[in-house]
Amino acid sequence: MKLTLSILPQKYAVCRLDPNGHIPHWALIGDDFVSLTRTRSELSIVCLQENVPPETKAERGWRCAKVEGPFDFSVAGVHVSLAIPLADANISILAFATYETDHLLIQEKDLERAIRVLEQSGHRIRR
Repeated sequence: MKLTLSILPQKYAVCRLDPNGHIPHWALIGDDFVSLTRTRSELSIVCLQENVPPETKAERGWRCAKVEGPFDFSVAGVHVSLAIPLADANISILAFATYETDHLLIQEKDLERAIRVLEQSGHRIRR
């Protein structure tokens, strides 16, 4: 499966907050990509790095690659067609699915290498 991905220009952070806490206003600023996941043990937020207060527990320096969709739920292999070549190149990703498409978070230090790997695998990258 050959896909087209768009590299979003901003840097993102993956934040860990108290699972019983409220969703902070700063998490929702921006319009390209925000992800909120609550479990019994944490509230995870992926949002624009520039909005995250310095005292917040977070891994910073992520870039987002948006897979151009939409995809029907019956389409199989989207994530694996991206994850396998990146894993083979020892590039770690965080993958997120939305109703229409997928997003990959890639550490900024690995981004150029990840783009080369994906292009060599036949995918198209838009910057």
